[in-house]
Amino acid sequence: MRYLTSGESHGPQLTTIIEGLPAGMPLVDSDINEELARRQKGYGRGRRMQIEKDTVQITAGIRHGYTLGSPVALVVENNDWKHWTKIMGQDPLNPEDEAEVKRKISRPRPGHADLNGALKYGHRDMRNVLERSSARETTVRVAAGAAAKKLLSQLGIEVAAHVIEIGGVVSGQRDYSSLKELKEITEESPVRCLDQAAAQKMMHAIDTAKENGDSIGGIVEVIVEGMPPGVGSYVHYDRKLDSKLAGAMVSINAFKGVEFGIGFEAARKPGSEVHDEIAWEPDKGYYRKTNRLGGLEGGMSTGMPIVIRGVMKPIPTLYKPLQSVDIETKEPFSASIERSDSCAVPAAAVVAENVIAWELASAIVDQFYSDRFETLKASVEQQRQFAREF
Repeated sequence: MRYLTSGESHGPQLTTIIEGLPAGMPLVDSDINEELARRQKGYGRGRRMQIEKDTVQITAGIRHGYTLGSPVALVVENNDWKHWTKIMGQDPLNPEDEAEVKRKISRPRPGHADLNGALKYGHRDMRNVLERSSARETTVRVAAGAAAKKLLSQLGIEVAAHVIEIGGVVSGQRDYSSLKELKEITEESPVRCLDQAAAQKMMHAIDTAKENGDSIGGIVEVIVEGMPPGVGSYVHYDRKLDSKLAGAMVSINAFKGVEFGIGFEAARKPGSEVHDEIAWEPDKGYYRKTNRLGGLEGGMSTGMPIVIRGVMKPIPTLYKPLQSVDIETKEPFSASIERSDSCAVPAAAVVAENVIAWELASAIVDQFYSDRFETLKASVEQQRQFAREF
């Protein structure tokens, strides 16, 4: 499985084309729209979320609610495009419009892709960089992830995410009876946090940051249940499942770190308190008595829940701008403001959930026969049965 995304933040639309979904898998627009709506929620979001009401158009690869096996094309229109038709239009400019539209952005913002992208592609107008490097692109990454989540759910694999820290406020509640309960509680929380007391403190921290013209980051956790054991590989570095999941997590805008299970805490513990002892029971086969390694050993799934966390830095666009240098004049200046989120961690949890779902679905499709969905489903169940009886 693979996908490409295309589109700019203020362009006419965002597009993704997905290749590799098995034929005969149920998929309708509501499966995707639910995830798109979740991405737009969250305490601390800016005015853009009031402008864009993201819904998907499925333009290829689906017939009567089922995948065809051919590439699936998904489109999300940008409602704000109507205000940007001259600035972001594809046609050459008329002379009378050139002075108005050709106001170059020559002042790179610290923490963004502006300067590095300009140095890479030679853009003197850095709008050519920031329009694509914007986190707006995660809209269609979530759309692709929604298709992956549908595939996983049909295979008995569930994915959920929640926020465990924002601006130094840490959730004290990490226990849940089921992923269903986790989803129900966090969907009702403005910051997607299990701990209601911590959630109130998180929202206060977001408000304080906004009042100070600042921004704050946090940590999100993704949990996956139902993965069959042995998905991934120990044979080659580029097929290790934990490597792919880690790459997916840090590919999200503003994510700068990742850990599995107890994560970096393992560096401070002896091996006897890190590794998970193996047990066996007739009804479920092999399992681990603990899950400190987060459901992954040797680059493969163990059958235990996969637990992965990602750290998101504060959004770099601030109302008390940092210093930078104009690439034309080489003079110092205070960075400009392009967006107004003071915290996007709750929304980023939804993005993380979907990019992780994509990598898991992709690994399954790579490992098992997947031209036809019913055959894929049977193959995955056969692997589960084999592992129980081994």
